[in-house]
Amino acid sequence: MKRLLLLLLCCSGSLVASPADFILQQQDGPLVAAHANRLNPGQPWLHVSVAEQSLTLYDGRGLPQKRYTVSTAKNGVGERVNSYQTPRGWHRVCERIGDDVAPDTIIYRRKVTPWKYTPQLAAEYPDKDWILTRILWLCGLEPGKNQGGEVDSYDRAIYIHGAGQHVPFGTPTSRGCVRMRNEDVIELYNLTANGIDVLISEEN
Repeated sequence: MKRLLLLLLCCSGSLVASPADFILQQQDGPLVAAHANRLNPGQPWLHVSVAEQSLTLYDGRGLPQKRYTVSTAKNGVGERVNSYQTPRGWHRVCERIGDDVAPDTIIYRRKVTPWKYTPQLAAEYPDKDWILTRILWLCGLEPGKNQGGEVDSYDRAIYIHGAGQHVPFGTPTSRGCVRMRNEDVIELYNLTANGIDVLISEEN
């Protein structure tokens, strides 16, 4: 007990009321995690791992809150227009489309339609890139890499969006976007706000 009291005195500069108070003080203090937002410290963020085909939501302390299996581009990573590749680097969700839209609703040219995706429809149009349920539209934040000119993620219409049941999630299949299961993109949409930072990388 004496050793604990000495530790409390050394660490705080003054004696706290009890060991329990000391523990509570440490819990209330800032927590620095390995996955803190490097772009805007203290803010929640998303990490899309191309290597793992995953999307992870981190809170402002850098602690993982949710992890989803996704599908990035079949053509790999790259930032050039018409490459049909998934761009790397820091982005931000700059527009959101699909508030309260029912699952499997088809979104065409960023407009919510009255039509629903079905497996039969997917079989009839096997090459169609179905955009469903929700869109989180990404803006690149790194000039010359994913922002501006021929490498602008926003102009390329790079989204995080819902996709149909035919997609083999966990495998790169998209035309550049980050595809998610409909129930997952709804949850992510509800858990995040417009403006959240997004890092797309080849790291785990």
